[in-house]
Amino acid sequence: MPSFIIRELTTLPDMLEQHALIQQLNPTMEAAQYKQLLNQMLPNGYRMVAIFKDEKCLGLSGFWVNTKLYSGKYLEIDNFIVDAAYRSQELGKQLSDWMHQLAINENCQTIMLDAYTSNNAAHRFYFREGFHIKSYHFYKSL
Repeated sequence: MPSFIIRELTTLPDMLEQHALIQQLNPTMEAAQYKQLLNQMLPNGYRMVAIFKDEKCLGLSGFWVNTKLYSGKYLEIDNFIVDAAYRSQELGKQLSDWMHQLAINENCQTIMLDAYTSNNAAHRFYFREGFHIKSYHFYKSL
């Protein structure tokens, strides 16, 4: 089995390098928009973790640690993606396990995420990982 390295991406340039992978989940996300959004998100505690093989990023996830009244302290997974060419190799499981351990280390009570309603493969993955549906996430464009 190949050896993979999981590490947190801590700089904007490191995150920007992953634009092509982000586009696999968000095909219309242009590089300039990605940079603009990261510049807005990073001051609010946004973080990113990625899994590498030979310096090639094969998967990543953004995340936040915060607190809400209904959940207590939580880790929220954001834009979880594994390169389509490397799926079904347990890379997603390794990233999920890394964030699970971080949530424990950060004294979180819960882990939460949103998954696109059309992404059935993601739903199956999250159910296998022990997630359940607690509520609907409503969305209104302005």
